[in-house]
Amino acid sequence: MKIREHYSLKALNTFGLDAKARYFCTLHKLSGVRTLMAWQQEHPDLPLLFLGGGSNMLFVNDYPGLVVQVRLETLEVLGQDTDYHYVRAGAGNNWHEFVRWTIDQGFAGLENLSLIPGTVGAAPMQNIGAYGVELKDHVYEVQALDWRTAEIRDFSVEECRFAYRDSYFKSVEPERWLIVAVVFRLPRQPQWKTDYAGVQEQLDGKVLDARSISDAIIHIRQSKLPDPAEIGNAGSFFKNPLISVAQWESLKAQFPAMPGWPQQQAVKISAGWLIDQCGWKGQREGDAGTHIKHALVLVNHGNASGTELWAFAQRIIASVQDKFGVTLEPEPRVL
Repeated sequence: MKIREHYSLKALNTFGLDAKARYFCTLHKLSGVRTLMAWQQEHPDLPLLFLGGGSNMLFVNDYPGLVVQVRLETLEVLGQDTDYHYVRAGAGNNWHEFVRWTIDQGFAGLENLSLIPGTVGAAPMQNIGAYGVELKDHVYEVQALDWRTAEIRDFSVEECRFAYRDSYFKSVEPERWLIVAVVFRLPRQPQWKTDYAGVQEQLDGKVLDARSISDAIIHIRQSKLPDPAEIGNAGSFFKNPLISVAQWESLKAQFPAMPGWPQQQAVKISAGWLIDQCGWKGQREGDAGTHIKHALVLVNHGNASGTELWAFAQRIIASVQDKFGVTLEPEPRVL
């Protein structure tokens, strides 16, 4: 395993930020973990970062430690029972390619999560979700390596503590566990979810199956969200806030057009709507800005630095707080 110094991460993060890693290597096989652990013991003062597709990272500065690109790319059909098919995917697989692979195998369940950027290993960290489906709906177990002992543990869905864009691996012990694979259970009798805005219209006149739904989702996402290959971005930059029912009722009285979705003892509101109401859609300061079609998406128009993008994001946060009394939280990890 080759460890490189002063390695550019520009091609490895979807914002296209020219941050550098003090040290960098690629992990293709689990056998390389012990080499990494030995290296870290020799450099105890340096931090360690595992990198998937770089779609959920904002590098504000150069990274002062070791960045490990995870490229564990195994795929395996494990079998089936009365209700489910079971498949295992290595953490380094591209998420969208994995979704399409499951469809090619004749399996359903993940079609609504098509075209989400990133890797399989990053998906449980964030509990990715879209169009009425979350990752937790189809996870059987998450296999993670304990960075203290190099032992692999199987986490059940309950042990993963999945929540809205959150998990045990993200919030409880983020530095301890390296996700190496995810086992999915995919229903043999799927219940299609097509009632999300715009999906049914794309499906009119078509045979309803996993592939047609996936194609519809791809079309919708491509029409709304910019391609990182064309303009740097990390998709939706802010979480949709969860507020109390009392705060929701107060805001709804002031802003009748505000959309909201009741949750358990709370209401989820649209971060994009809040940002749009503050006049940020399509705005730009230097090369940092928001997308012209989607206020929720921060973009790098070319040569913005991570510092500039984060400063721009903080101005958005401040304006939403000032107008609505709601605090926005970023989805990507800010480093």
